[in-house]
Amino acid sequence: MLLKQIRIHGRGGQGAVTLGELIALSAYYSGKKVQAFPSFGVERRGAPAESYIRISDKEITRRDHIRNPDYLVVLDSTLLGASDVVNGLDKGDIVFVNSAKGGDNLGKYLSIYPDIKIMAFDAAALAVEVLGRPIVNTAMLGAFAYGTKLFTMKDVARAIKEKLAEKGSETVMKNIELAQKAYDHFGDKEIKN
Repeated sequence: MLLKQIRIHGRGGQGAVTLGELIALSAYYSGKKVQAFPSFGVERRGAPAESYIRISDKEITRRDHIRNPDYLVVLDSTLLGASDVVNGLDKGDIVFVNSAKGGDNLGKYLSIYPDIKIMAFDAAALAVEVLGRPIVNTAMLGAFAYGTKLFTMKDVARAIKEKLAEKGSETVMKNIELAQKAYDHFGDKEIKN
């Protein structure tokens, strides 16, 4: 496997940093080398936040921000209006978006990239259904696992157990359930081009 780069965009409080750590842990448990680090300005709830992850079979020596991601994860579809969010996409890249509108309605933001794949779903509604709150990071983790096949749901469950252990077993189990429901959501659907 070549080096795979992931960039996550969210707002403070949505779990972009935690999602980056969960993706890295899941990949690590699948036997890969990983690197994860956040980037944010003013540390306050609602402010734009980014997280970067690299996954490879070989040692990773790069330490720069990810400008050309293979996978882009957007936790808040309103961020798509910011020009820097979608910069750097190439043919074949996959964009994962939390959106109640679905992939077909995101074309105005992503139409300049006609050869990308869009995996959009209402992760917030699914999170409210399972967790009682619109925290979408584990839902997006499940969708990411399905769309990339970089690691299994067994790796995802192990990562969630480790990362969220201090929040208690009920929270851990609900987040594993949420990730699995998001994964299953795409099991019978095609990815939009």
